[in-house]
Amino acid sequence: MNPLKLAVVGGGPSAFYVASRILKLLPVTEAQNVRVHLYDRLWAPHGLVRYGVAPDHPEVKASTNCVHKFETTAEDPRFRFFGNVDVGDSANIIPYANQLSLASIFKNYSHVLFATGCTLPTLHGALPPSSTCIPALSFVHWYTQHPKAPPPPPLESIKHVSIIGNGNVSLDVARMLLTNVEVLAQYDVPQHVLDVLSRSAVKHVSIIGRRGPLEAAFTMKELREMISLPEASMVPLDPSIITTSPSSPPLTRQQSRVFQLLQKGSKNPYGTTSKTWSLDFFRSPIGLVPPTSTNPSSQLSLSHTMVDPTTQKAVPTGESSTISTDLVITSLGFHGEPTAPFYDPGLRHLRTLSGRVVTSRGTTLRNVYASGWAATGAKGVLASTMMDAYGVADTIISDWKNAVSGSGTNVAQDVAPEMKHDEPEMHGLPALNSSPELDEIPPEVQEAVNGGTVTQYEGWRKIDAEEIRRGQVLGKERERMGWTEAHALLAALRAQQS
Repeated sequence: MNPLKLAVVGGGPSAFYVASRILKLLPVTEAQNVRVHLYDRLWAPHGLVRYGVAPDHPEVKASTNCVHKFETTAEDPRFRFFGNVDVGDSANIIPYANQLSLASIFKNYSHVLFATGCTLPTLHGALPPSSTCIPALSFVHWYTQHPKAPPPPPLESIKHVSIIGNGNVSLDVARMLLTNVEVLAQYDVPQHVLDVLSRSAVKHVSIIGRRGPLEAAFTMKELREMISLPEASMVPLDPSIITTSPSSPPLTRQQSRVFQLLQKGSKNPYGTTSKTWSLDFFRSPIGLVPPTSTNPSSQLSLSHTMVDPTTQKAVPTGESSTISTDLVITSLGFHGEPTAPFYDPGLRHLRTLSGRVVTSRGTTLRNVYASGWAATGAKGVLASTMMDAYGVADTIISDWKNAVSGSGTNVAQDVAPEMKHDEPEMHGLPALNSSPELDEIPPEVQEAVNGGTVTQYEGWRKIDAEEIRRGQVLGKERERMGWTEAHALLAALRAQQS
């Protein structure tokens, strides 16, 4: 029987959920010819759970029990994790990562899954990145100590911040800027980040959205947290924005609750706190003039908008205004890497059908799959990511079993029979290995493992334990390490064992 040897490119929630599902449905007592190997370009596993979830939201990680599930998956002897291995020819280079060609993956595995997420920020055409305009992703990378974290913005000289976009990430960033450092210190916030935040001069955060409160992307939970900030208050909204006319369509329950919260306002009355924030609806950026010798603040030009009742899109009213601001942070979503194989520029992620990668010719690739944001785009929460991943895992198992049964195809019944299915080599890739050596890994990876520059899961557990220990000393959840520290720790442990 041909083995199922799956290489997963990516080490975030979707990757682990697919692995856990496959290994659970194909238990070791019944499927000893199954292997699942995860390759992550980051040295630490868990993707957005580590580098995306806001530090003051530890309950998000616990709500789906995801980290425990990942740990259980890693205990299966058929599973291996290889961190700090960057697969493919990405232009988004990760410092310190070992490079591995996609061809090497295809030569060593029978099946491949892309779970690479959406790793690039969507930029605003009128607001190119500059010293006074940064993507929210850069700010999140900084406060989560991502391997690609940029230097922090000079918060000690910034009083006014404008965030473009009103989704949950925008509110996460605003909360990090407005929350007292003593509160943040108990969470998973690196000490060097706390040091910078303690010197912050930020007094006001404007959260700017092109449509109104009925169309805002933030959740009730995030809005409630903003309204309840202990040391900040919200600028009251114009009553006309949070009222409806008798001729308006009835509000949904969610919309009614949003209106009620916004009508009530923040826990602290406006003007009673040293820090403030505002929700600036019906505004869309049209330009940013950088600071000058005579004006130390940037000038952000905003087009006034309204929602077209037919299309529900924001359209300009013809009016505009300008606000003075010290830093603009754009939070407009994320997309996949255009250099990724089979990237669809129209979708801005991989195109799939029932988890199978679809080529530009409209054909599916045999035994090549995608899951999570790599396949769906940047949307949904951990629970929806889990359900999507389980569906893709079921497809992989179904295709493998159909091929093993000798049906002549590995395409399950959920794909239209008239649809064509390509082999990878038809698209410039090596053929997948139908009879791979189960426990072999690409020689480049083995060399990096021997050299100590690859994180395996047992090594990650030691790093994790040390981060938690350091956090306990400081009275917090954990104190994170960067790769240099983590690499030194693993090297010291190897030296002790030799």
